[in-house]
Amino acid sequence: VERLDRVTRERFLRDIYPRRKPVVLTGMELGTCTTKWTVDYLSQAEGSKEVKIHVSAVPQMDFLSKNFVYRTLPFDVFVRRAAEVKHKEYFLTEDEKYYLRSVGEDVRKDIADIRKQFPILAEDVHIPEYFEKEKFFSSVFRISSAGLQLWTHYDVMDNFLIQVTGKKRVVLYSPRDAPYLYLSGTKSEVLNVDNPDLEKYPLFVKARRYQCFLEAGDVLFIPALWFHNVISEEFGVALNVFWKHLPAESYDKTDTYGNKDPMAASRAIQILDRALKTLEELPEEYRDFYARRMVLRIQEKAYRNDYG
Repeated sequence: VERLDRVTRERFLRDIYPRRKPVVLTGMELGTCTTKWTVDYLSQAEGSKEVKIHVSAVPQMDFLSKNFVYRTLPFDVFVRRAAEVKHKEYFLTEDEKYYLRSVGEDVRKDIADIRKQFPILAEDVHIPEYFEKEKFFSSVFRISSAGLQLWTHYDVMDNFLIQVTGKKRVVLYSPRDAPYLYLSGTKSEVLNVDNPDLEKYPLFVKARRYQCFLEAGDVLFIPALWFHNVISEEFGVALNVFWKHLPAESYDKTDTYGNKDPMAASRAIQILDRALKTLEELPEEYRDFYARRMVLRIQEKAYRNDYG
């Protein structure tokens, strides 16, 4: 993934954004957070308010099999635990991993917004406003234990992953490689992207891997629909800022996470499901023949040939 230093808003919008490819922006003005956010400062700043966290006995978190549990801790206790490698107090095992993904007050109705959930910390952050203010969707505060790996998934909105402290490795895949990623909804079944089970996932070798390492102060632009798999190489704090690339009415009104497919896509998938149900009225060889014809029509009408 390309790294570019001190990119202005004008240059981002003119040269980078239209390409719809991930890029790491370095040397950005992010405020005092990059120097201030030590474990001590974080603990004191937001005190003992309760936060809901993911706790996992293994480093690779799997959203599909749900190999983690949700627990609640006071924020200051959580920060200190997440920064430790071995825990004296724990829920599952002494080397369990912790992950906080901030959510709105009412998860079903409210988006995550650091200004509302962590107002004191929000004052330390200068979010790069490389998009129109009214396009803003959410700002998600994240804290991860060292070694934690999150499942591969895509989001339906553009986002900046702002690495405030600590280091991350991010592996990305293009939307056009979706056929090789064994999807279940927005998530890939392939957890171990470094050493995949190729008997189970033989097509995965065809997916082209993009990779970058984020240091404190780096900002990764992840365009909508790009798959990403994130490992926290150290304990660290990050902030994701999502914004609407499409007109506001394209998105599902009930979507607070930014991962529900756009309305037109959801409708198209429902129509396709109905079409496939209709094909079941035919014998197998007819079904096969007309299904292949349908695939060809989709390819003709909707596939792009101009990916670089």
